[in-house]
Amino acid sequence: MNKGIFIHESSYVDEPVKIGDGTKIWHFSHIMANSEIGDNCNIGQNVVISSNVKLGNNVKVQNNVSIYTGVICEDDVFLGPSCVFTNVVNPRSFINRKDEFKVTLIKKGASIGANSTIVCGNTIGKYAFVGAGAVVTKDVPDYGLVVGNPAKLIGYVCECGSTLKSNDNSYICNECRKEYFEDNGKLIQRGIANE
Repeated sequence: MNKGIFIHESSYVDEPVKIGDGTKIWHFSHIMANSEIGDNCNIGQNVVISSNVKLGNNVKVQNNVSIYTGVICEDDVFLGPSCVFTNVVNPRSFINRKDEFKVTLIKKGASIGANSTIVCGNTIGKYAFVGAGAVVTKDVPDYGLVVGNPAKLIGYVCECGSTLKSNDNSYICNECRKEYFEDNGKLIQRGIANE
């Protein structure tokens, strides 16, 4: 039996679904059949989670977000208010394209800013940060900071969310002192920087 689950009386939860311990589902939300929500998630007001969506543990979904079939969020993901997901590249109301849904993967610890749009079929890397209002049309690397329409990589962020400062091929967080280095175009955490 799941423990500590809260589902507001104004929300609808279809069966079957999996909802983890400690998860809260707030006002006017709809959780569709065959979706999975991990432990200690917070699902805000007026959220739709479509069939077969998977949310990991500690995912925070702010108000007015629709998460469509094909979206997978790993642990510790943050979805900002009114951010938008798609699942078909070329939708038409008069053509059924359910067999063409594309997978969109949001990796561990990533944050999606308010009012941003994530075009389907892309991957948002671990601990990446999508700025408010950005339109993501291609993959975002681990720790990548993207903004604009279309979204462009303008830097990197630490696991703690602070912008990283470049020092040749390495980056150091001024907040938590974590150090990162580039390896074949990918950012990798090395540990804590020496004082």
